[in-house]
Amino acid sequence: MDNIDRSILDRLRQNARAGYGDIGSVVGLSASAVKRRVDRLVSDGVIRGFTIHVDPNIDGATTEAWVEIFCRGTVSPDELQRILSGVPEVVYAGTVTGSADAVVQMRSRDIASLEAALEKVRLAPNVDHTRSAIVLTRLVQRSPDE
Repeated sequence: MDNIDRSILDRLRQNARAGYGDIGSVVGLSASAVKRRVDRLVSDGVIRGFTIHVDPNIDGATTEAWVEIFCRGTVSPDELQRILSGVPEVVYAGTVTGSADAVVQMRSRDIASLEAALEKVRLAPNVDHTRSAIVLTRLVQRSPDE
């Protein structure tokens, strides 16, 4: 990967729908050369996918919470992933250091649906308990690529 590839990635991070010609005019390549590079970046696994970001307020997922998960005994990350993947309200999950085993970000349409999603997590056989914090105001939000 060279500086031109990095410049292409920067442009795609800003707008994944940018045309190859538009990107090429910025990085100094033809549209077909940009397409070849993007195809290579995809096949090499550098670019894992193209996606959209939907405003949760418009989508109806306005209730947000951060949840610490505490497990019984030792639970593998694969098992936690299996448990959490079955809960559509989970938008982010990661194992962490400290007393909790994992931290989860959840979004739902209201408190009742958040509570139902939390109950799904709590009912998993390996989950001992959870500790939740409802988000009142988002202060800073960046995508992981920024």
